[in-house]
Amino acid sequence: MPLRNVDGRLPWWVRTLTGLVVLGGLLFLVARADLIPGLPNPFAEETKDRTGPVVLKAIQDMSRFEGASGEFQVVVDLEKDAKFLPDAVRGRRTLYVGAGSVDAYVDLGDVGPKGVTVSEDRTSAVLTLPHARLERASLDPDRSYVVAQERGFFDRLGDFFSSHPGDEQQVQQLAAKKIQQAAKSTELTKRAETNTRAMLERLLTSLGFEKVEVRFS
Repeated sequence: MPLRNVDGRLPWWVRTLTGLVVLGGLLFLVARADLIPGLPNPFAEETKDRTGPVVLKAIQDMSRFEGASGEFQVVVDLEKDAKFLPDAVRGRRTLYVGAGSVDAYVDLGDVGPKGVTVSEDRTSAVLTLPHARLERASLDPDRSYVVAQERGFFDRLGDFFSSHPGDEQQVQQLAAKKIQQAAKSTELTKRAETNTRAMLERLLTSLGFEKVEVRFS
């Protein structure tokens, strides 16, 4: 289709399209520069939450006493590269700050009849509890984020056509694993047992027991 008529004038569809482009550009500049107060920005983004209802999948009764909690932070440096290609061609490196917590608990539900011994005059009691254990590390999404990401040419090209949610999931899993390992080297479980012992001593003393002994085995 020719861009000009026989008389040299532009066809009507070219003039119409040009006018629309110019009008759209003027509206964009006016909205961005806020030249006319009160004029809504036609290019402004609007967020709509179309999330469905929350579905309750299961309910579990808990018999644990959370005796201590630790806050952790780790910087994950995860790099993937090709063996025979430079990083500029094929490779991916992600720096991720993972912040989360690990709770230490004593499972009071594991205490059987033999775990509680009460004197005949009901003035003393001996409780034998299982040792404290660690919960799985829980990442805080509000304090965890990607600091930087370097990608090779082919990785950038692949990201253009598809997303890689697995990459972020992998650094999150690695951060949680590192935090879990770090929690094992702390005194969280010891602190949880100390706090559990203090809680039970106060509770049984308020019920009239004069002597309370809490053991962990």
